[in-house]
Amino acid sequence: MERDVLSRLGITDAVSGCWIGADARLTSGKPITARSPIDGRTLATITSAGAGDVSAAVDAAQEAFLKWRLVPAPRRGELVRLIARRLREQKEDLAALVTLESGKIASEALGEVQEMIDVADFAVGLSRQLYGLTIASERSGHRMMEQWHPLGPVGVITAFNFPVAVWAWNTMLALVCGDPVIWKPSEKTPLCAVACHRIACSAAAEMADAPSGLLSLVIGDAGDVGQPLAANNQVPLISATGSTHMGRAVAEVAARRLGRSLLELGGNNGLVLAPSADLDLATRAIVFAAAGTAGQRCTTLRRLIAHRDVRDEIVRRLQRVYANIKIGDPREAGVLIGPLIDEAAWQGMTRALAAARTAGAVIHGGERIINGVPAGGVYVRPAIVEIRPDVPIVREETFAPILYVMSYDTLPEAIAIHNDVPQGLASAIFTNDLREAEEFLSAAGSDCGIANVNIGTSGAEIGGEFGGEKQTGGGRESGSDAWKAYMRRVTNTINYSKDLPLAQGVSFDV
Repeated sequence: MERDVLSRLGITDAVSGCWIGADARLTSGKPITARSPIDGRTLATITSAGAGDVSAAVDAAQEAFLKWRLVPAPRRGELVRLIARRLREQKEDLAALVTLESGKIASEALGEVQEMIDVADFAVGLSRQLYGLTIASERSGHRMMEQWHPLGPVGVITAFNFPVAVWAWNTMLALVCGDPVIWKPSEKTPLCAVACHRIACSAAAEMADAPSGLLSLVIGDAGDVGQPLAANNQVPLISATGSTHMGRAVAEVAARRLGRSLLELGGNNGLVLAPSADLDLATRAIVFAAAGTAGQRCTTLRRLIAHRDVRDEIVRRLQRVYANIKIGDPREAGVLIGPLIDEAAWQGMTRALAAARTAGAVIHGGERIINGVPAGGVYVRPAIVEIRPDVPIVREETFAPILYVMSYDTLPEAIAIHNDVPQGLASAIFTNDLREAEEFLSAAGSDCGIANVNIGTSGAEIGGEFGGEKQTGGGRESGSDAWKAYMRRVTNTINYSKDLPLAQGVSFDV
């Protein structure tokens, strides 16, 4: 059955690491083994791309840009509409591949593909709304306005935990804005990328005015593919989603050539649990945010800052749920937590728990599960760690299901604890006190790009821009006016008078 899914998505046992449009290049880089984290099985082998392949993809994208930028934006939106139609047709198969290659449970995998469809629909509407402004001029007989023009080829670097949605966030917006895309996916989920690329190219084949180099895919590691892509002067924007370490490296390379970077990086997300909170509602939200996707979301809840009056009760509730939550093969009905992506993730979790234990923390759960789960996968029970907020490990993002629980007495204290980490992605407060909610959302409250009330930190909708501050990178992807990152702004001044007044009253008579 799984082989049937791969076959329907056009994936064979041996896969090229570079695609320019629908054409696969003969690559000669080191092999990448695509494995399923469910049981460690080999799914396919990819011959990775190299610097020469990146250069060829960028050259093709630049050639495509010269044509695509002249296609009217609503027509560009038609391509995205066609891609959305293909995604709807192949939603089940693509979701099955997301589960197979990333380990997500079926409902989360289906939700990720639906997110691609949603952002495509958003982008289709956006193709008729790339608005500029008309600006009042201080000079008589003059009009000022701004226009938004296509920027150029966009490099998109994505992580394993959302192997298809993040590409869609960037690509659907970039396409309607007039930009070709060169995609470097995670080496841990390359087959998802190949499937998405083939789906998008099949849609592009229906449009005579969609140039062949509009979409490219380069699969390889940071040195062979990521660095050459970030360093290429013909790529005015690099959008990178992943770890802070990776984003910093990408930004430094792009900045040396004065290129733009759009960064959506690490999160160390906190939730303030107030004494007035609805604990039934909060418990459900906390469990999904902290344990969903095996703790491998950038918006995963990592720090629970609970008022002293409710801390013991919420820990008891979470322990009961964690003890009974079904962990195992994500393809099985009723399973809510699948595997970690690999052994390295388990080693990171082990190190974090050891550091917490050394600091005197009380740890509930966090053990590896061997029985009743597929052999070859890395399955763990989510951990609840009662700890002081000043322990250094609390300030780090560990990409695993570890929830640090700490206490507070006053809301200003809770906000101070919440903000005292280097990352600034997602945040939440559970309270039935309107004043507390508004203070948390105010300029003196959460310092994150996402701040929620009475919902968890995970599960953002595509209509709002997604991203955060501090070491999260400051970039914004997906909805709202994130499209502006993919375009260049031009200010125009039109003189329809017979005079030539200068701004600010400057006199320069000749």
